Amino acid sequence: MKILIINSGSSSIKYQLMVMPTNEVICTGMIDRIGLETSNVTFKTAVDSIDEIIPIDSHKTGLQKVAEMLLDPEKGVIKSTSEIQAVGHRVVHGGSYFSDTTIITEEVKDKIKELSELAPLHNPAHLVGINVAEEIFSGAKQVAVFDTAFHQTIPVEAHKYAIPNFLLTEHKVRVYGFHGTSHKYVSEKAINFLEKHSKIITIHLGNGCSMTAVKDGKSIDTTMGFSPANGLIMGTRAGDIDQSVIFYMVKNLGYSAEEVNSILLKQSGMLGLTGYSDLRDIESKAQEGNKDCELALLMNAYRIRKTIGAYAAALNGLDAIVFTAGIGENSSFMRNLICTDMDFFGIEIDKEKNQIRSKEIREINTANSTVKVLVAPTDEEYEIANQVYLLLQN
Repeated sequence: MKILIINSGSSSIKYQLMVMPTNEVICTGMIDRIGLETSNVTFKTAVDSIDEIIPIDSHKTGLQKVAEMLLDPEKGVIKSTSEIQAVGHRVVHGGSYFSDTTIITEEVKDKIKELSELAPLHNPAHLVGINVAEEIFSGAKQVAVFDTAFHQTIPVEAHKYAIPNFLLTEHKVRVYGFHGTSHKYVSEKAINFLEKHSKIITIHLGNGCSMTAVKDGKSIDTTMGFSPANGLIMGTRAGDIDQSVIFYMVKNLGYSAEEVNSILLKQSGMLGLTGYSDLRDIESKAQEGNKDCELALLMNAYRIRKTIGAYAAALNGLDAIVFTAGIGENSSFMRNLICTDMDFFGIEIDKEKNQIRSKEIREINTANSTVKVLVAPTDEEYEIANQVYLLLQN
């Protein structure tokens, strides 16, 4: 079965065409930095590749480019869209409606749209992906895999907010957690690598960032909450913030609720601190002596270190921390900054190992480190393809 995986993130599109159940990858690629003049477009097969820097102004334009490359007469991998039997879509927020992989119907799309208020940077992008895929791959089953599903095991004392009960019972206001597909995949990789069910903290660092405490393969706490806006400092999102700041901005500064929402989701985080949303740019500017960029990186690392301590307490111990996603996998600088002065905690990075890049899960801690420090490339596309295949087979 040929399954196309579409992972529309807040500023990127990852895609992969796979044959299941053999796990054969026919092609893979990514469109990064969407909305900028210098979007990165990649398309790779076993024998050929496309690598371009062109302006991609929206997710719709990006997905049309993906289809164009798949069907390219010289470098493409399909002659007709009918060859693709299923399209698996990563969807960030399933709310209380979806706790498992689901075939997409008009009703499902309506629910995803309704939940866009809780994931305004993501669910709208997913809907674009779904609608464009329905047009281009009209004969394929469209399937949604929800980021929130992995976190359904979080116990009530961790997922319930200290607010009136009716907000949970009637309006489902609670911690849902996100990046679940990634956290599930890398935690399973870590368990297999360590050869035991362990107490693990997975650290997903990309344009969006989150951490999850995983005990015996199950999520027991996570930094993102009711929406993907909570927790760590992100590319354009503030993360944790005193809610009184919101009321102050509305009452004293004259902002509307919509304006505050836009500021906290689209103008804050690293962008608000530095003027740049991409960590690669921020690292480069920090190395050139930009003080705002230096401080932003320190703030980011501090919040992550603080959360490692909290989650180690929740887990009643710690066997390993696992870095993943674009920044977690590729930025040796951030990994080193995060793990600096954590030796009292049993976390100690080997600086030479930290510089090594690999497509496989690897250990970057010193021999003296009592906590394993792992880097595990995430493969949300494989995890989605596997879930789509299992659903359609059943």
